[in-house]
Amino acid sequence: MSALDAVQLDSMLRGLIVTTELQNTGAREVWPLLFAAWLVALVSSLAALFIGEVIGQVPCVLCWYQRAFMFPLAFILLVASLQTDAAVWRYAMPLASAGWLFAAFHTLEYVGVIPKALEPCSLAGPSCSGAAMTILGGVPIPLLSFGAFTAIIALLTLVRRRLPA
Repeated sequence: MSALDAVQLDSMLRGLIVTTELQNTGAREVWPLLFAAWLVALVSSLAALFIGEVIGQVPCVLCWYQRAFMFPLAFILLVASLQTDAAVWRYAMPLASAGWLFAAFHTLEYVGVIPKALEPCSLAGPSCSGAAMTILGGVPIPLLSFGAFTAIIALLTLVRRRLPA
């Protein structure tokens, strides 16, 4: 082995060590964000199941759509947390964004901003304007869903910003 080969090998090993250290540092910064996003999705999913299955409140049409986007997030973010997969934002953000749009529409409907002619919940299923749509002493369920999707989007945005360029 010539001196030039030894220098090249040493340079490659040093680069590998520095790259690994940067990846480990990034993982330490990203994992708490992924874990927090998973906790939000898990608590939201369990709360939706509790409201529907234990309390017996039938979900409206918009609630079903929000569940369709929240439930998979609980599993996707769990796997991402266990693997410290910062790239999860690429496939979790579209789900969270779609759920956020439904939750925003649902919240606007609940507070009366959406005109009656556009209310999908009044066409089939329970109404979204009743007192049964509140929990924890008067907090509207659509607003909780909106807050959960907003928190997940904010956490995924922070994960994306922590990735090396």
